[in-house]
Amino acid sequence: MPNALWKSAVGTVGGALGLVLLLSSANRPPLAAQVAETPARPIVLAFDPAQSKVHFMVDSTLHTVHGTFNLKSGSIQFDPQTGKAAGEIIVYATSGESGNNSRDERMRKEILETWKYAEATFRPTQIDGQVSLTAPCDFKVKGIFNLHGGDHELVALVHSEFAADHWKGTAKFDVPYIQWGIKDPSNFLLHVKPVVHVELDLRGTQAGVLTAK
Repeated sequence: MPNALWKSAVGTVGGALGLVLLLSSANRPPLAAQVAETPARPIVLAFDPAQSKVHFMVDSTLHTVHGTFNLKSGSIQFDPQTGKAAGEIIVYATSGESGNNSRDERMRKEILETWKYAEATFRPTQIDGQVSLTAPCDFKVKGIFNLHGGDHELVALVHSEFAADHWKGTAKFDVPYIQWGIKDPSNFLLHVKPVVHVELDLRGTQAGVLTAK
């Protein structure tokens, strides 16, 4: 009699376990559907120079200087699975303006030497963080910034928002220009801080399929 009860209990538990596994299997999406959620191709972000601007700010003992540069062109391509990125953002170094003609002429001629280095470029190599199509998001873009003829590793803090096939965003980073070998504009009357704060205001379009996070 005990054996019969034991066999009955085992059979009941086994049946219940089988039912649970069957229901679990029925509710789980097929493997192919799970894989399909991951983008199979890179995402391409194209920049619109007409709607984009590069802003800079540098402090000095007398005042804070604000100015802008114009974007020539830009695009970033990245793999949303690995974060590996490529592309190039090009800025007209000759377009620098701060609202003071004599200061801007000196900046272009003596400091940035734009007659020799007419452009500044950023080549992204890696994106760290999750990029979302459905909500504002923040992530980092690592890459190489070429300024005044020299390559320098750089990390930009990016905030972006997508709407259909369009996007907008900002990218912020600091440029320790004296450390990078660019002439110090300070003189005996004015001391300029050795770091320039840069913020890119960007607009453009996007192509490809990006998994929403």
